[in-house]
Amino acid sequence: MIVSRAPLRMSFVGGGSDMPAYYRENGGAVLSTSLNKYVYLTINKKFDNDLRLSYSNTEIVSDSSQIKHPIFRNTLELLKFKGGLEITSISDIPSQGSGLGSSSSFTVALLHALSTYKGEHISKQELGRLASHIEIDLCKDTIGKQDQYAAAFGGFNFIEFNKDDSVVINPIVCKPLTIKKIEDSILVFYTGRTRKASTLLLEQSKNMKKANKRELMSEMVALAYKMRDLLEKNDIELFGEILDRNWVLKRQMAVGVSDPQIDGWYHKGLAAGAEGGKIMGAGNGGFLMFFAPKEKHDAITSALTELQRIPFSFSNTGSEIIYSNQ
Repeated sequence: MIVSRAPLRMSFVGGGSDMPAYYRENGGAVLSTSLNKYVYLTINKKFDNDLRLSYSNTEIVSDSSQIKHPIFRNTLELLKFKGGLEITSISDIPSQGSGLGSSSSFTVALLHALSTYKGEHISKQELGRLASHIEIDLCKDTIGKQDQYAAAFGGFNFIEFNKDDSVVINPIVCKPLTIKKIEDSILVFYTGRTRKASTLLLEQSKNMKKANKRELMSEMVALAYKMRDLLEKNDIELFGEILDRNWVLKRQMAVGVSDPQIDGWYHKGLAAGAEGGKIMGAGNGGFLMFFAPKEKHDAITSALTELQRIPFSFSNTGSEIIYSNQ
């Protein structure tokens, strides 16, 4: 049996610039951290030659080509698995439409577990590259590349997406106390709403052809570089302000990123003392994050009683094998 896990991620600024429609022309950059919430995969040899897959549904098939789940099917076929396996997936939080990169964490954990089952080492860089290839090229999802690399590497990183499709992971170099102050200033609420990210990202990708939308994205990338530079000086004074500006820009990238209900929640949070925040991921649901002095957290929570506050902490751990008897 093999058990793997890959972390979910929290993206702060620059999201959207990791999409090919933007970075292949301009280069992109995102600042994000991995979280102590994970997607887990277990793989065990099955007594017969069938494949049994357990996720939100259960599939039992005789050949990998018959699998309905696109990530399972494409990953198993890419690694040349035909049958004789039982694979189970579980997640610490709702696994679809959360805005925390759960589908990419799933893909990375699956790749890691299957490679280990075959007795092959796979590097973090290769995990990120292959997971991106599976989701974007094989599954044809209109998504970016940040989630796959965030799940593979883990940690608090500045991730650059180059025009030639290469990706560079730059860990933020600052005092541990600086990261701790950011972690202590963040509070997260579950909106109870989920959505398919690729629908929003498809419109955003199409909008990249428009000069005004590219200018918005360029400003978001500039904010990512600004936040990196400030953090490496151990300065978080403008962290909330940069988050707020990034959210204002992101709302303009595509119809449906926000709506009156989300705007209402966000403005309640600001009125109660938050300095900035955003809807995680593509927008329109999932988790709502705020940055605020710790003494304001109770007031913000009281202002948003219709939402469920979820405890989070940062993690330095990327994808890993947590059990193997191979």
